[in-house]
Amino acid sequence: MIYTSHYESALGGITLAGNEMALIGLWFDGQKHFGATLPEEYKEKDLPIFEQTVHWMDLYFSGEVPGFLPPIEVQTTPFRRAVWEILLTIPYGQTMTYGEIAERIAVKKGISHMSAQAVGGAVGHNPVSLIIPCHRVVGTDGSLTGYAGGIEKKRQLLTLERAELQKQEERKWVRQV
Repeated sequence: MIYTSHYESALGGITLAGNEMALIGLWFDGQKHFGATLPEEYKEKDLPIFEQTVHWMDLYFSGEVPGFLPPIEVQTTPFRRAVWEILLTIPYGQTMTYGEIAERIAVKKGISHMSAQAVGGAVGHNPVSLIIPCHRVVGTDGSLTGYAGGIEKKRQLLTLERAELQKQEERKWVRQV
C-alpha cells in the first residue's frame, strides 16, 4: 500500500508519498508531473519514513545541510536512474549543467555523445524533488531553466543553498550580449 502525507514549507505545500520502507515521491503541490508515481489508490497516514523526510526538510528549509537521505525507492528506467544518481552527487549550494550530466552518462555508457535534452527529460521527471536535487541543474550558460516546480521556486531553493546565482546570471547576461 502507498501512503501520503503533507508538509507546509516556506515555498508552499509539499506532498510526500511512500510505503512502509521508503519514499517514492515528493512534489511541490501543483508542480508539473505531480503524483506521477502514485497508484490510483493510496491513503493518508503518518509513517516513520515521513517523519525522517520531514526532519530532512526541516533542516533543509532552515538553511542547514541535512547529513542524511531518507530511503528512496523509485521504479524507473535505467537511464533515468543513472541521471538521478548523478543528481545525488551534486553538492548542496552547487550546480551542474544538463550538458555535464550528459557527458558523465556518455562516459559511463562508453559512447561519444549523450543528448542534454534527453537528460533534461529525465531530470524533469524526477519524482522525489528536493531530495534528489533536480533544482541544482542549470543550462549550459548557467541560466535557470526547466524546473517542474517553476523557475521561481528553483531560484528560491538555490538562494536558500547560497548557490552562486550571481555568477550564473552574469554568464547568462554575457552570453546574450
